[in-house]
Amino acid sequence: MKISGCEIFLVALPNRRHHTWASKMTAPIGRHAVVRVDTDEGLSGWGEAPAGISWGGPHGRYCGESPETVRHVIAEHLIEAVKGLDPRDIAVIHSAMDKAVKGNPYAKAALDMASYDIAGKAAGVPAHRLLGGQFRDRIEVAHSLGIMPVEKCVDEAVMAVEEGAKTLKCKTGLDPERDVEVVRKLRERLGGEVKIRVDGNEGYRNVWEAIRVTQRQEEYNILLCEQPLMDNRQLAFVAERIGCPVMADESAWTVHDILELHELKAASCFSCYVTKPGGLHRAKQQADIAAALGMYSDIGGSIESGIGNAANLHLGAASERAILPSVSPVSKPEGASGPSVAGVYYLDDLIAEPFRFEDGCVLVPDGPGLGIEVDTDKLEKYAAP
Repeated sequence: MKISGCEIFLVALPNRRHHTWASKMTAPIGRHAVVRVDTDEGLSGWGEAPAGISWGGPHGRYCGESPETVRHVIAEHLIEAVKGLDPRDIAVIHSAMDKAVKGNPYAKAALDMASYDIAGKAAGVPAHRLLGGQFRDRIEVAHSLGIMPVEKCVDEAVMAVEEGAKTLKCKTGLDPERDVEVVRKLRERLGGEVKIRVDGNEGYRNVWEAIRVTQRQEEYNILLCEQPLMDNRQLAFVAERIGCPVMADESAWTVHDILELHELKAASCFSCYVTKPGGLHRAKQQADIAAALGMYSDIGGSIESGIGNAANLHLGAASERAILPSVSPVSKPEGASGPSVAGVYYLDDLIAEPFRFEDGCVLVPDGPGLGIEVDTDKLEKYAAP
């Protein structure tokens, strides 16, 4: 079986509400590149790149991608590099992509997902089987609360918890007083059983501000503090002076980043994505090396549609130390049953069937490949220029 070509789509999904964080306050979520990779045997696979131009690593280490750059890089460079290769030869595909293009992990991740989708369909097994097996069949959902007025944030949190969410991820990093107040009010309204994460998205101005804010938030029993500022050495300075674990996200794109974070003692855990390292293949390497160093993770993401979300869920199923509640959306098409707030960021989706949501968890698809069916009419309905 050989890769014969692909088709690339740009889509813009309708948002349930505007979702923001410290480094992304204006652009809407949901504008993504979607790719269908075809083979000479008639099998096709789907991938997604939820690329954001303002999203990258510390000190310009990883530059932002956009749906348009993803489309260009795949169409003009990557697909030509992998044509004629067997999509089941994942490591060979990555070697070819890396020789053709430096960086651009989101573009590479889209082709990697599609290759795993094809390989799983060809073998009749879910993608997580190709990644080493299934440690879990579900991922606990951390419902993400963007930066918004405190009362609105708390009201949404209450609705999410009523629908079954057991963990909340609270975006912070722009206003220290607001960041403490929102955690205090969440704890007051929701009681002691709900877990609360905070995520500064590199927003704090210096280590002292990050330390002061986090220490005050710790009075309300936070689960962890995610990426309060940019520099890894400064992150280590914060980690040494607060009580809860520090999670690295923008600082954790590759296996080399994991080694650096471990050496600096900058983070106890990290947010493991399919897209940041360039696909399922590289992400599983990252997860395994982190586990060997005693680190653990959640399964992060860029608020994908059901295509990319399925890939993240398979990664979570196959990664032994992916034990933290994660921002894994409860992907569902318009009109489908399921929660209306908890884990829901879009009013519609590209997949034909909803993901199951049980006891605060989204279940890993169990069909071959990514285990999803794409509604191709939605690609046209939500086509972006």
